[in-house]
Amino acid sequence: MMRPDDLFEDSESTVFRDVLMLALAGFMAIVILLLPHLHPPGEQSTASAVPPGNVMVEARWADGLATDVDLWVQAPGDVPVGYSNKGGVVFNLLRDDLGMRADATPLNYEVSYSRGIFAGEYIVNLHFYRNDEAKGTVVPATVLVSVKPDPDRSAKQILMSEVRLAREGQEVTVFRFSLDERGALVPGSVHGLPKSLRKGSKA
Repeated sequence: MMRPDDLFEDSESTVFRDVLMLALAGFMAIVILLLPHLHPPGEQSTASAVPPGNVMVEARWADGLATDVDLWVQAPGDVPVGYSNKGGVVFNLLRDDLGMRADATPLNYEVSYSRGIFAGEYIVNLHFYRNDEAKGTVVPATVLVSVKPDPDRSAKQILMSEVRLAREGQEVTVFRFSLDERGALVPGSVHGLPKSLRKGSKA
């Protein structure tokens, strides 16, 4: 036979369960309503697609090779920037690729970005630091230079060259070129007169 106290306790637990379920359902409804606003589609991907910097220098060499090629750049009036000096007043080396060593992907590339555009001569070199492939392996590399004078406009490629690196220690001057204060390539300024940017490198 059910006592009055048992009936009171049973109705109390039912009310508690109902309140708990309603609170949980309300919480779930709030989470569902907030989900679209936590990560607005397209906003972050658009922002990350805009490359930083004003002068961009990229070096790519054959993917999957156990070779370490170093990009060196020098802006007007600044120090050379490369693997042993990753930042100057103008340029920063954002990626130092060691080939297949300590690399999660087979992609081989290095990239430097400038903060601002300065009128004068820019120098871009490649240095064949290490070759863990078979002796005599020639490594083809591509170097691109792009300029973005206006942050609201996309970068425009101004130079591209392909280089073949044949031996460890080799340093090649890929480009020497001049930009004016607006970031335009000065006509007739592009040449490849060698200039070492890395101390102690072999010519």
